[in-house]
Order: sequence, then C-alpha cells, then structure tokens
Amino acid sequence: MLTPLNSGIITWNPFDSEVAECIAIRYTLQVSAEITTEEYRALAELRCRIRHFLGEGDAAARAAGLEPQQYLLLLMIRGLPTGKEATIRTLAERLSLKHHSVVELIDRLEAHGYVRRTRGRDDRRRVLVSLLPRGERMLEDVARQRLNELRSYGHELVRAIDQLLDRPQEPLGRNLPKKLPLDRGREKRGYHSRQN
Repeated sequence: MLTPLNSGIITWNPFDSEVAECIAIRYTLQVSAEITTEEYRALAELRCRIRHFLGEGDAAARAAGLEPQQYLLLLMIRGLPTGKEATIRTLAERLSLKHHSVVELIDRLEAHGYVRRTRGRDDRRRVLVSLLPRGERMLEDVARQRLNELRSYGHELVRAIDQLLDRPQEPLGRNLPKKLPLDRGREKRGYHSRQN
C-alpha cells in the first residue's frame, strides 16, 4: 500500500500489501527450514563413504603400478559417452584438470605403452588418445577390483545418499495456508488462474 508522507514523498508499506505478504510467506517457509542433526550426520557419512571409496581406488591403482590420475585417465578414455572422442580437451574436462596436466599424464602413459596419440584425419591439430592392449589390461584389472568392491560395499554409499535425498518435505509446507492471500485477492479483482 502506498502512503504519502507530509513531505510529499510516497512510501510503500510492504506489511499492508497482500502481494508482499504472500512473497514473505513463501520465502520464509522455504528458507526457514533448519538443517537437522540427522542431515549433518548423513552428509558427514556420505563424505566419509566417498572418501573411503576414492581412497580404496587410489590404493588399487597404486597396487597395479599406476598413479591414481593415470588410472582415472585410462578409465575416462574407455568410459567416454557414445559420440565423444578422446581428445585432450575432452579428457581434461572430464577429469577436471588443466590441458597441460592431461598432456603430462598422456606422456607418461604413452611411455609405458598404455595409450597412443594420433592426429585427427579431418583436422591434424586434433590429438586423439586411444588405449593400447597393455593399457586395456591394466584398466580392466583395476576396474574389476573397483566394481567388486562397489558391489560389496556400495549399499552403504547408496544408504548415505538416500538419507539426504529422502528427507521429508513436510516441515516446509506445514504452516502453508491452503489458499494464499494473493490468489484470493486476484479473484476479487477479476483475475483468474490459467489452471482454473
């Protein structure tokens, strides 16, 4: 509601406005939900499970004679989505690494005979990376161990995720009026919802 002051300045009092009240109710209900102790515990458990899984993966890669990032690069090459080519740019994006870091990883893997670089046929500037049989075998050894571990202990990781995703939304909408004032006001003024 707009109210003129003695000085001729018009002010807006949001507490008298039906629209502002509706916005405030919606905002308050969405923002006011506190993070519960159970949610903190579930988030901590998820973080713990992810770190454990990643740590075991690093250990499995090292036991096979690979550095963890080398294993991840081999995995990214083999596990690219259909239609994607293993260019250095694509691999850098998938690994969240800088271009030059991926080049260094490829240099080391190529020196061990795990991967090969080739130039693109249409564009000679494009460098494509492919697995060699030795790299395929190394990757398969580590990946098989990782899959077996995930199949054995993955339910704990899934449970930790479920605890966060399955949070009941009831506290947010508990005090929400069945029909917000904005809707009632629109009907008074002759506006109707498109859903009606």
